[in-house]
Amino acid sequence: MFEQVDWHSMFVPKIPILEIVIRGSIIYLGLFLLMRVILKRESGTLGIGDMLLVVLIADASQNGMTNDYTSVTEGLILVVTIIVWSYALNWLGFHFPMFQRLLKPGKLLLVKDGRIVAENMRKELVTRSELMSEVRANGISDLSRIREAYMEPTGRISIICKDEKPASTPDEKKVL
Repeated sequence: MFEQVDWHSMFVPKIPILEIVIRGSIIYLGLFLLMRVILKRESGTLGIGDMLLVVLIADASQNGMTNDYTSVTEGLILVVTIIVWSYALNWLGFHFPMFQRLLKPGKLLLVKDGRIVAENMRKELVTRSELMSEVRANGISDLSRIREAYMEPTGRISIICKDEKPASTPDEKKVL
């Protein structure tokens, strides 16, 4: 009725550990690059790296829990590899501004003084109707009221109205 558990095959990897690490690294970094370049505005508020991490860990864990990998250890090694790459990229971005620019896109001006910046809209494939939908969602009915609108690194569009006070200059004392 009960079969014996093959503890050896459950925990001893049949695939070389280095191969698992290299495969996980190539897939993570390749997908990260593709998502960074292609899916900027579809990512919403969840960062691309975060979304990628969740998807890959879910898949790697699932394979480790079933028999697609022949050992739990192989699945754990792949999950650890993915987490290490995610942490390493975040660490590099935090400590090196140049690397941060590679990991996360900067803001992109879409509207300046009520006028659409067509070149930037084209660059991000944002249509006028998508922009106007965001404008209306912010309670604004007319572009002429907008001083600036930006595509943020998260993919969201932020809007600064002409009647808002500009941000304080570095010379001004800040009160906390």
